[in-house]
Amino acid sequence: MASKRDYYEILGVSKSAAADEIKKAYRKVAMQHHPDRNPGDHTAEDKFKEAAEAYEVLSDPDKRAQYDRFGHSAFSSGRGGGGGFSGQGMNMDDIFSQFGDIFGEDVFGGFFGGGGRSSGRSGGRSKGTRGSNLRVKIKVNYEEIAKGASKTIKVKKYIACNTCGGSGAKDKNSMQTCSTCGGNGQVRRVQNTFLGQMQTVTTCPTCNGEGSVITSKCTTCKGEGRMYGEETVTLEIPAGVQEGMQLSMSGKGNMGERGGGPGDLIILIEEEAHPQLHKEGLNVAFDLYISFPDAVFGTNAEVPTIDGRAKIKIPPGTQSGKIFRLKGKGFPSINSHEKGDQLIHVNVWTPQVVSAEEKQSLDKMMQSENFKPKPDKNDKSFWEKIRETFS
Repeated sequence: MASKRDYYEILGVSKSAAADEIKKAYRKVAMQHHPDRNPGDHTAEDKFKEAAEAYEVLSDPDKRAQYDRFGHSAFSSGRGGGGGFSGQGMNMDDIFSQFGDIFGEDVFGGFFGGGGRSSGRSGGRSKGTRGSNLRVKIKVNYEEIAKGASKTIKVKKYIACNTCGGSGAKDKNSMQTCSTCGGNGQVRRVQNTFLGQMQTVTTCPTCNGEGSVITSKCTTCKGEGRMYGEETVTLEIPAGVQEGMQLSMSGKGNMGERGGGPGDLIILIEEEAHPQLHKEGLNVAFDLYISFPDAVFGTNAEVPTIDGRAKIKIPPGTQSGKIFRLKGKGFPSINSHEKGDQLIHVNVWTPQVVSAEEKQSLDKMMQSENFKPKPDKNDKSFWEKIRETFS
């Protein structure tokens, strides 16, 4: 399977391009490969669809942010809770329905074989107004970050009206075909110019492109086709998410008016603090405190991990600042097979108050050569340990 082309490359813009520049670039590419200009050319049709897919992502600030961070994998299955990217597999009618307004007053019929695409295509008709996106914050704990999680939440939002099913009409007899556009959702105007016959297509001003008008509104939703309610949504949180990351569920936002498609649900990830562990990139760290005798004689210790507890052996003569590593006990990367470790920072506890008897014992130890600092040349400094930990 061929790899997808970069969306910015498809439209011929830089990653810092403004929204207007992206819109202008898409319009240019779409015009170049428009099916009416390239009849029977399947390569041109594929490029036309490819440009539409790129524009759908780059024209949406949330989708563009995800794409800039994760590339095409941002919209792969299993990421973003089953919503995904609506551009995949879109047909020609989908494109004209979603992005027909981009072409505005452009000519497709007069110069290129007559008979604009709209003349025989009902797909230009838009259905209602698309709903807005919704944002929710989801807290995930360390175990959920490490393994992924499925969370069920209740979202308050606009849903389709239960009475009219989203049409906005009182009943099926309360909808009639728009007399201005004849149900096409568009009106065409033909002009004769010195260059030849020019045909322009615009959205019908009477029905706003819907192709039909309501003669009697639904009494429940007052003709909007939607009502405020609640929906239970199951979110699939992939392993490796991080604080501030955004996931998207397509079609789980507010329902649009009069049958218009729903917006997306944007999920903002928040990390829930762990009572004992702390996160250092893909690694998870724990501060282990041991007594002076344990540092001298060695001991066995039990430490918390992301998904339970683990036993480690502290060898005799362990110095304060020593870092033990549990391989693969950290967090996975969301973009690769890389996985972090658990780092255990050893701290030798120094008593702040001692008894007279303890003071005498310590005074005797101070006279011994064994208790005078003699760092080995192989002992790493604090900064060397830090560099080694994060290298």
